[in-house]
Order: sequence, then C-alpha cells, then structure tokens
Amino acid sequence: MNLRQLEYFMAIAEEHQITAAARRLHITQPPLSYELSSLERELGVKLIERGPRSAELTEAGQLLYARAERILSLTSAATREVKSFGQGTSGTLSVGIISSSGGFMPTPSMQRLCRNYPQLRLELHEGNTYEVLDMLKRGEVDVGVVRTPFPLDGLNVTYASTERMLALIPKGIRCGKSPDTITLEELSGQPLVIYRRFEHLLEDLFNERQLTFFPACVADDARTACVWSTRGMGIGLVPESFLATMKHGGTTNKIVDCPELVTQMTAVWRKGSYLPPLAERFIKMFENDCAEEAKAKEAQKAQEEAEDPEDASE
Repeated sequence: MNLRQLEYFMAIAEEHQITAAARRLHITQPPLSYELSSLERELGVKLIERGPRSAELTEAGQLLYARAERILSLTSAATREVKSFGQGTSGTLSVGIISSSGGFMPTPSMQRLCRNYPQLRLELHEGNTYEVLDMLKRGEVDVGVVRTPFPLDGLNVTYASTERMLALIPKGIRCGKSPDTITLEELSGQPLVIYRRFEHLLEDLFNERQLTFFPACVADDARTACVWSTRGMGIGLVPESFLATMKHGGTTNKIVDCPELVTQMTAVWRKGSYLPPLAERFIKMFENDCAEEAKAKEAQKAQEEAEDPEDASE
C-alpha cells in the first residue's frame, strides 16, 4: 500500500464515482480502477461497492478512509516541515485559527512579512478552540491561535493582552443603566446568546453572585452567537475585539463590567515537538505585536486618566 493508492482511494470515496475521481486526479479511468483493484487484493477486502454510476464505501472502506485521511495529513505536515527548514522567510506555514481571531489577526508584523516575502505561503485551517487544539495534537498544523480558557496540557503558549467581553443588546431589549457598561446583576435573568466554551465560566460567575443565568441560545462559534443576537434572540456575549469582524447593526453594545469575565488570544504549539523556522518566526511576531498592543493600551489608559483625573482617582 502506497501514498498514491491512498490518494486515489480517497478521491473515489469523496467523488462517489470512479469517472469523476479520474477527472479530479487528471488521469484516465483504467489506471485508477487498476490501482483500486491492486489495493483491494493486497488488503484482502472489498473497499468500494461499484455500481453502474456510483461507487460507495464498504465498512472496510470506511475504516480505511478514516486512516488514510490522517496518514495523508501527516505526510503533508512532514513535507511542510522539511521544505520550510531554513530562515523562516519562505515555504509553507500551516496555522489553525478560530473565528474570533479576526479582530486581532493578521497582526501588522505578519502583514509586512507577507508583503516582503511573496514566496511565503500560509495555510489557514479554521475551527473553534478545541478543534484547533485537536489539529495541533494530530500534527495537521504547525501552530494554533486560540482563545482562553482551554487546557494547557502538553502545550507551549504565549498570550496577547487581556480582553473584556461585550454585550450585544438587540432592539426590543432594554438592559443596563449605563450607556457604556453593564453588570452581571443587570444581565441576571436576561436571555443570553453565548458560545459554548464560556458557558461554565458564566454559570459559575452568576452562581457565585446568586444571580439567574439564562443561556437562551448556546452556539459553538462566536460568529453564530453574534448573528443570532443581532436578530433578536437575546443579549450576545462576545470578545470585545470580535466586534470589528461582524456586522452588528441595530444592537446597543456595552462592556461587561466583570474583572473575572475576560479572555486572551493565545498562540499555542506542542511541547517537545519540532518547530519549523517559519513557525518560530510566526510566534516571535505574535509576541512582538502583543507587546506593542499592550504598550498602546497602557498609553491610551494613561491619556484617558490625564484627561479625566477625577475618574482616575476613584
């Protein structure tokens, strides 16, 4: 069994037709059929049930498909690592990113790098935080950009600045006395639209204060939480920077005034694993841009306190 046979097999499995798979692979049908038959003879099982116009996986074929997908993914990762060996200015870098990273990524340094080194290629694999961590564990991506909280076992991490959560209050819901901030007490009993990773944290924070936690809608993605909130399904709770990536017309947006309810963008990579030079460069840029962002926030805070010394003293 070789990689070419696995690639051919996966094309047939995904196209559900040998003729269509041959077109996708840019080969004729006879060699494709021959390689499939050779693979079945070698393994001693039928992998594909062939019909006049269809090709469907048998149970054995379904098992091989799951394994072949991982084998080819790891092969691709190994190829990337070898080809990117060098100074980190060329080659391919595979990055796992989450949907709520759009307000932070790509950073200014990454934009400059891509402009200055057009031979550099970025492969972006999207998912929620746990999906990105799984990609990292399987070796499908070199580095991930995720959001706290998440388990740190087996990972190296570097953090961006702490970020507050924002409440998206749709039309028809009036909540909170302040025009700019809102408290958990004011959110008590209100229908909330949240994404799943924050559910336990929010539940604990509400219970500690003996407040009513009402997650009216729980989604796996911050984008979904934002969309459903803007369409009146409840008050959405999303990271502050995420708002820059979404249309949110018709909502009133307020910072959630709760020091414990914060999150951070985080670059992660596997402990003890080989890190290609390009991935090292990416992480260094992430760290530098995070440091610059933190300095900018401190400068802005100092300026605001200087302009309003009465607030600063409270």
